[in-house]
Amino acid sequence: MTVSLDFLPQTAFAFLLIFARIGAMTMALPGIGERMVPARIRLVFALALSMILYPLVNTVFPALPGSLYGMVVAIAREVVIGVAIGISVKLIVSAIQFVGTIISFQTGLAFAQNVDPANGAQSTLFGTFLSVLSVALIFAADLHHLLLSAMYDSYQLFKPGGFLPAGDFAQSAVDTLSRGFRIAIQLTGPFLAFGLIFYLGIGVLSRLIPQVHVFFLALPLNIMLGMFLFMLLLGTFMLWYLDYFGEAIRPYLS
Repeated sequence: MTVSLDFLPQTAFAFLLIFARIGAMTMALPGIGERMVPARIRLVFALALSMILYPLVNTVFPALPGSLYGMVVAIAREVVIGVAIGISVKLIVSAIQFVGTIISFQTGLAFAQNVDPANGAQSTLFGTFLSVLSVALIFAADLHHLLLSAMYDSYQLFKPGGFLPAGDFAQSAVDTLSRGFRIAIQLTGPFLAFGLIFYLGIGVLSRLIPQVHVFFLALPLNIMLGMFLFMLLLGTFMLWYLDYFGEAIRPYLS
């Protein structure tokens, strides 16, 4: 009896396309896609996800191209789709980083910075704290299941070998960025109001009592009141952010 291995080239080609898309998306996922995670671990995670997804999506792939150019174009198309979806997820997650930066400016802690493990760069204390907290809450609330579902559903929305919807990608990026900016302003609204009222009061005080050293009075008072307001509102706006995260991921689910 002769065993045919004619299916191997098509199988290898389909798996390579899956790995190209999933690998590009994995590099931007919250938690596993952060810079603090070694690249080898991210690649192994992408490889494991590709092996899991292969039996589910292997029927949607086109036939093996007859030329090297066709294979390169197919792989590049999958990488572009994965990067586009990954950037959209990155924009969703970066909204909370923007929230932390605004809070730091309003509470007088903008110059107190440390290394953000998520981005591998200097960030404000509130930005780093909220970035790490948001990732922990995403996993605690099982919202990472939506990300895994989006990986699978992306093959229904953007079929391999099809036309690249560059206009849809651009519109999605603009919509995601605008929603992220809107939720950031909404979450930091109390701190913006606090900063406006506090500095207005300090300005009036300095005009009424010039002998008072406003700088030495304002800075510790601003930090103390800002931390107290942050403590009161932390639970509320993190729940609000989780709702926003779930709603922002749903457009990528078929």
